[in-house]
Amino acid sequence: MPYTPSTHRFKKKRISEINVVPYIDVMLVLLVIFMVTAPLLAEGVKVDLPEISSKPMRQMEQEPLILTVDKQGLYYLNVGENPQNPIDEDTLVARVAAVKRHRNQAEVLVRGDQTVAYGRVVNAMALLQKAGVENIGLVTEPPAVTKNKRKR
Repeated sequence: MPYTPSTHRFKKKRISEINVVPYIDVMLVLLVIFMVTAPLLAEGVKVDLPEISSKPMRQMEQEPLILTVDKQGLYYLNVGENPQNPIDEDTLVARVAAVKRHRNQAEVLVRGDQTVAYGRVVNAMALLQKAGVENIGLVTEPPAVTKNKRKR
């Protein structure tokens, strides 16, 4: 009997493998998106830190609580609904006290712009003490880092 396509039917086996090529494409697109947006998320309030030679801080176990005082003397805290919005003194004291209740060992740092009035930074430190903070660190920037930033 001669072979004809109508007489013999071959059963096709189903392929049970997953085609991963579309998943790789999606992953690469997400990787590019995260690479572009990550530096934007790292930026906070623009502050020109004083250039001081000092020892670098030790590695912290938890993210520190950072109070920023900008050029206009406004306060920003890196916790809360929107850290890019300035907060008033009462809100600052309440939020810091709440964080200290939950994370008693949290480091507290003050980032003061070098052009802000000294009194605003001292007032910020007094508010932190009112909230129950005993040890306060000041954030500075090494001179070599700021010179490299200005050259760019």
